[in-house]
Amino acid sequence: MPLPHSTHRRALLASAILALAATVHAQAPAPADYPVKPVTMVVPFAAGSVTDLLARIVAQRLGDALGQPVVVDNRAGADGNIGAAYAAAAAPDGYTLMMGAASTNAINPSLHKNLKFNAIKDFAPITNVASMPNVLVVGPQVTARSVRDFIQAAKTEKYSFASSGAGGSMHLSGELFKSMAQIPDFLHIPYKGGSAPVTDVMGGRVSAMFCNLPLCLQHIRAGKLQALGVTSSRRTPLLPEVPTIAESGVPGYEVEGWFGLFAPTGVPRPIIQRLNHEVVRILQDPKVKESLLAQGAEPIGDSPEAFAAFVKKEHDRWARTIREAGIAPQ
Repeated sequence: MPLPHSTHRRALLASAILALAATVHAQAPAPADYPVKPVTMVVPFAAGSVTDLLARIVAQRLGDALGQPVVVDNRAGADGNIGAAYAAAAAPDGYTLMMGAASTNAINPSLHKNLKFNAIKDFAPITNVASMPNVLVVGPQVTARSVRDFIQAAKTEKYSFASSGAGGSMHLSGELFKSMAQIPDFLHIPYKGGSAPVTDVMGGRVSAMFCNLPLCLQHIRAGKLQALGVTSSRRTPLLPEVPTIAESGVPGYEVEGWFGLFAPTGVPRPIIQRLNHEVVRILQDPKVKESLLAQGAEPIGDSPEAFAAFVKKEHDRWARTIREAGIAPQ
């Protein structure tokens, strides 16, 4: 039965109002009074870590842009899971952010049981701030001076690789390399922390290491470690003469440590867009670029949508790598 004329008009008017409201909401700018108080940037790692240093570079400039202090809050522990859980549970009002990393938002979900957060569903990606490659380095007992030579030797000799701990980016870089280069026996030796394995590779007690670039850069430049290849898709300006592993015999190989800004899921979209706009602009500043490169990191600054797709891809890739390597969740 058709609606009475007046009822039909009212229904059409109501639909038009709802459509208009939805359009206005979608296009609305960030609230004019945001922020009205300091913003907290949670760092789920200790003060002095690479994540912490990058967060402080961004936080200072972001505070200037927003007109309110952005305070770095270090909440370290459990491979970053303590701080990530805290940030995920925060009020979704734009006043708590997190400088996350590949470990917290892509790797840990497959390494740790009973996490108190969902790395995909509980965070709203804002932007990928910076990436940092690892670098394959060898000690004096390894005569290979290229990735190809190293792979050839590793298939006949018993080589080992060190890392700062099971499940970290150094370890997973090695496992992916082992799989893609088809090295049958490449023993992983985990340490607790990054300094001891570097010392043992330089001393010849371990064959190789997929080292975080800032950790090994001074030793490479001093000639104490030989850099064979970087794990990123392109060469790093800090070691421009060192080729990528992908261009050196392992096509498609790519591992990059990355650091990105997140908010709890539910933060209003206009606030996410405002934060994205400000941080991307900050990352384009030449002085900020210089500061990041000094830490071995290259600035990125993408859209929330692009970053969300990247995080999901990384999450799925590392889940597959961890499963195929037989690494048991902790």
